[in-house]
Amino acid sequence: MNRCNQCKVYVKDNHAVCPLCQSVLEKSETDEATENLYPNVKVIAKRIDLMIRIYAFSAIVVETLLAYFNYRTYEHSYWSVLVGVVLFYVFMALKITFKEGYEYRTKSILMIILAVICVVLIDALTGFRGWSLNYVLPSAIILLNTGIIVAMFVNIRNWQSYMMIELFTIFWSILPFILNKLDLLTNLILSQVATAYSIFLFLGTIIIGGKRASNELKRRFHVR
Repeated sequence: MNRCNQCKVYVKDNHAVCPLCQSVLEKSETDEATENLYPNVKVIAKRIDLMIRIYAFSAIVVETLLAYFNYRTYEHSYWSVLVGVVLFYVFMALKITFKEGYEYRTKSILMIILAVICVVLIDALTGFRGWSLNYVLPSAIILLNTGIIVAMFVNIRNWQSYMMIELFTIFWSILPFILNKLDLLTNLILSQVATAYSIFLFLGTIIIGGKRASNELKRRFHVR
């Protein structure tokens, strides 16, 4: 049985690292291992995977029935497709949430991107009035930037680890201007606010962070 010296727990399966803190586990054969056990994470993961697959099957059945009912009572509205988009979002959200190997920052970004895509699909299915790209897309960027600030204060000892996400939001904030050139996005006011927010947040992190921020960028981009 393996033991995590950091979390002071024992892991029943054959994991090489702790499921809680990712520290390397050490072999332990002491009597203490019978207490303070961390549950068998493989069993839990299999149960979660089973529940997600049950949900996927149930969602397919429900969507099929709704699509048939929508077809039989068609009144110039494909509302069943909208329900399908929501069911799909819930499925993907569950997959991302319980996906092993992804840290919470990556999961948060994927969840926001997925939500924006689903909202754009809903806009497109209801006649595409452009509100999803004009307002929801830049609002998601602003929300992500605000979340970064909160996370940096909460995790103040490791604030520099969020700098790569800040760079990601800068590149993401360029997307609305590309869509504007393609005439898919018509109102740039909120997008300009989101872009300015992203740029100033990154610049503020570099200036206020000083040497610690510059060292983090050098480490990330392998600059000596």
